[in-house]
Amino acid sequence: MNAHPQDLADPLTLYGAALRSRLLLGTARYPSPAILGESIRASGCEIATVSLRREAGGSRAGESFWSLVRETSVRVLPNTAGCRTAKEAIATAQMAREVFDTDWIKLEVIGEEDTLQPDVFGLVEAAKALCSDGFKVFPYTTDDLVVAERLLDAGCKLLMPWAAPIGSGRGVNNAFALRALRAHFPEVPLIVDAGLGAPSHAVAVMEMGYDAVLLNTAVSRAGAPVAMARAFGLAVEAGRLAFLARPMSPRDMAEPSTPLIGRPFGVDF
Repeated sequence: MNAHPQDLADPLTLYGAALRSRLLLGTARYPSPAILGESIRASGCEIATVSLRREAGGSRAGESFWSLVRETSVRVLPNTAGCRTAKEAIATAQMAREVFDTDWIKLEVIGEEDTLQPDVFGLVEAAKALCSDGFKVFPYTTDDLVVAERLLDAGCKLLMPWAAPIGSGRGVNNAFALRALRAHFPEVPLIVDAGLGAPSHAVAVMEMGYDAVLLNTAVSRAGAPVAMARAFGLAVEAGRLAFLARPMSPRDMAEPSTPLIGRPFGVDF
């Protein structure tokens, strides 16, 4: 493969939608609505996740937030954040479809409070029901190969494995597992979701061949969210281009970068 900068323009296709950006951004816990809007624009993202709870009750705050998101012209990806059972996640997804007028859903079923690790049993159950109901499911999952198989069998067309616990900013906890997942499902869109804290973390997973990254806290809780959003946008592009360019393999020994042919000799300096 001969990679060129224009290869970055090749769209990422998710459920039939062609996207230029490979960064998905969350919309929670920003210092202000204005900073959220500026961050979305600075990142260049085309998909933003939105929680149904943000829109609860048709409150003025919810209406204002929804208006701001629409002004950015991004595609909305509702999520089932906070759901602890398959039944709760299914009900939330159905309500989100009515509120946001989309059959896209980021499916979360949380099973453990301290790590916010997905309940993979409830996740597969909910994914099967929602896919059967016509939803385009984006499942937040672990890096387990067996769970990945079950989700694909349930009807999911992509996978969103975590790098580390939500909001931890730790980066990649298990690089071996993420590489194994990429190798095992070469044709399935894979989006790293959760745990990235710095642009270098995004570069690392994109260099592994992942198709995109989704993050929230790393931008919303940064000292300068707008600048950090831009940094992540650039990092995703850099990581993608590096993957296409095929990085050199590590070596145990040094190798001169300057060829010896034509080197002057017999000259005293």
